[in-house]
Amino acid sequence: MTSVVPRVRHLEKGTGEFTLSASTRIATDDALSPAARLLQASLMRATQLPVGFGDDGQIQLRVDESLPREGYRVEVTPDRVHIAAATEVGATWAVQTLLQLLPPGIYRSAPLRNTRWAIPAVTIEDEPKYPWRGALLDVVRHFLPVREVLRFIDLLAMHRLNVLHLHLTDDQGWRIEILRYPRLTEVGSWRRESQVGAGENSSHDGRPHGGFYTQDDIREIVAYAAARGITVVPEIDLPGHAQAAIAAYPELGVVDEPLEPWTNWGINVNVFNVEESTIEFLCNVFDEVVDLFPSEYIHVGGDECPKGQWEADPRTQERMQELGVADEHALQSWFISRIGEHLASRGRKLLGWDEILEGGLAKDATVLSWRGWAGAIAAARAGHDVIACPEDTVYLDYRQSDDPREPIPVATVTTVADVYGFSPVPPGISDEEARHVLGGQGNMWTEHTDSPRSIDYQVFPRLCALAEALWAPDLRDLDDFEARLTHHLERLDALGVEYRRSDGPRPWQLRPGVPGRPEDKETAAANVQALTANIAVE
Repeated sequence: MTSVVPRVRHLEKGTGEFTLSASTRIATDDALSPAARLLQASLMRATQLPVGFGDDGQIQLRVDESLPREGYRVEVTPDRVHIAAATEVGATWAVQTLLQLLPPGIYRSAPLRNTRWAIPAVTIEDEPKYPWRGALLDVVRHFLPVREVLRFIDLLAMHRLNVLHLHLTDDQGWRIEILRYPRLTEVGSWRRESQVGAGENSSHDGRPHGGFYTQDDIREIVAYAAARGITVVPEIDLPGHAQAAIAAYPELGVVDEPLEPWTNWGINVNVFNVEESTIEFLCNVFDEVVDLFPSEYIHVGGDECPKGQWEADPRTQERMQELGVADEHALQSWFISRIGEHLASRGRKLLGWDEILEGGLAKDATVLSWRGWAGAIAAARAGHDVIACPEDTVYLDYRQSDDPREPIPVATVTTVADVYGFSPVPPGISDEEARHVLGGQGNMWTEHTDSPRSIDYQVFPRLCALAEALWAPDLRDLDDFEARLTHHLERLDALGVEYRRSDGPRPWQLRPGVPGRPEDKETAAANVQALTANIAVE
């Protein structure tokens, strides 16, 4: 089978096939040995064949420096398999493609009876369009154990996505151990209950929920992802979405009242104060984050920060006069800029949601644009790099049809076809401005997904469509994709992924009585326009 997802750039079918056997060996250049070990582990797990290494191996991984950084070449004949790549990551993508050429059972943990492990003769040359091909996973609203994060990483790698944006802090919880400030997890990692549903008819479940990742957990996640070609980008949200941190350390807040990690969804009024001591606290937090995550980018949030507490607080108003900032939007820009300066001193780049454009953009900041296209356009025209994730197209927590049985009936409908049509380049910008678009990502927020099964349902197969839209957008053909997807779903079946089927939710996926807040496309567009009123696009 050659129904590879995402689609490869060039594929030429040959004659015959290469068959794995007990004598199959792998030969590799040292620079590509991590990819070779990944291939070996995948083959041995599923086939139970004793695939080892040998200089005369029939499967060879060789360095070819003429290829692009993430590019690769795979040549399969009846006698051998030859993989060429300039880098380890290119070889890793070659391995993922090679696995998809095998029967779907290659993704199981033990062999199925009477399976022939044959690879069709083929020549493939491939490379991605965009360097940023990502997915956000929110582990705050509902915590995922390490093993489930690693499983999610495997699924990203299978689709040749290369960024995991890990949303680690918010009003409802603090999910990363910070040794200097232990109360962030002692107090901030658990809430006493959770909201169920959205809107006026929502309720609460009465069940404590929480968890956090130790620093060793984070090291494991980062290393596991790196071995599969994926960079983990951490997000520590500020100056809003801060209630869990303020609950742990009340001196960080504006209002002098005891708080607990928030039990609701939505936008919370509590924000960090703007004292130097708070900036110092957060810089100390980021020092530990930087030590754990080698990512070039560190995400600082910056979204949905209400200004009401700052406006009403005499000390904040006094502080604004001391700093010489004109208004609360400029104050947020000052706050973000201070963190950005600290990250720059540690050799990292600041990444934030498009609200960081309001009040002036921090120097050298990269914008993750979610509220339609206004932020992406403004940032690109100002010479800042952009990653696109418009909420009406690639928010994977949004409902997938108008079917009232959808388990999470919130927001506007976003179908597989909608995601497949996604382009991260905003309309109306020049070719020069478009060079600032690094790529795009899909976002999986977990307010309404409280288990790995429900995440599977929301993410797949829409993530398959996103991967192709970012890898080979110039080759898109929806009919061809849907034909390949039919076979690709057999691979997801072998992996135990409980994706949404084309005929709707399965019985266990139905969640009657969970109120939603559906929107049509026109209402969603109007809401986005209102949200981006403070972003000037010239």
